[in-house]
Amino acid sequence: MPQLSVAIVTYNEEANLARTLASVVWANQIVVVDSHSTDRTVEIACAHNATVITRDWPGFAEQKNFAISQCTGDWILSLDADEELTPELSAQIHTVLAANPTVDAFYLKRRNLFLGRWMKHGGFYPDAKLRLFRRNAASFAQTPQFTTRPVHEVIAFDGASTTLDFDLIHHAYPTLATYIEHMDRYSTLGAEILIAKGRTSRSLTAFVANVALIPALTFIKNYIFRLGFLDDREGLLQHLYHSFYISWKYAKAWEKTRIKE
Repeated sequence: MPQLSVAIVTYNEEANLARTLASVVWANQIVVVDSHSTDRTVEIACAHNATVITRDWPGFAEQKNFAISQCTGDWILSLDADEELTPELSAQIHTVLAANPTVDAFYLKRRNLFLGRWMKHGGFYPDAKLRLFRRNAASFAQTPQFTTRPVHEVIAFDGASTTLDFDLIHHAYPTLATYIEHMDRYSTLGAEILIAKGRTSRSLTAFVANVALIPALTFIKNYIFRLGFLDDREGLLQHLYHSFYISWKYAKAWEKTRIKE
């Protein structure tokens, strides 16, 4: 039976981590790389027999790659601290690994929760993410077709893959306060990406398009045409505030680079 290692990076995740670790307690190794949490994160990780490494925060991709590098299993499962394997997905992973698969990686369908509701529409499901792969077969943003980014990091992989049948549950935003705080932080990081690409809305036309038109069109596409309205009030809030996030990151990129008169 191939050995499975789970890699997780954390910072103040006491509200989520126990649930995540309980869903992978059957794994051969769990590696938690923590960035000096001030809550019970490390205590919870140790209670679940995880190997805990404390390390300064260098950015999402670099920290996740470090966590992967500390894994010794034949296969790596990279999880966020607010994600949870369903029992069905756990059983399927165990089955497919035991069968010595011919592919080198698996995508996991992610069930995103917003205010506790499953966002089934509007482009938020199945939201498949490459998370399970052979050791040394993949890493975060390390090949020429990707660049290391401060947020929304991606796994670089070039090989045979397939998608598993069951869901990874993403307990993303249990409250509006957590969502707004995350979007404020992510929009700042997203602005850095835009600045690096030179997309700073220097002209008035670009500014109006990026700050107002693109967010509005994104809302219409996801909420109307991709049926986000079927997710009730939570769907409206999710898509409305997601469009605000897009506006914020363009506005912040402009603010950071504008020439003051």
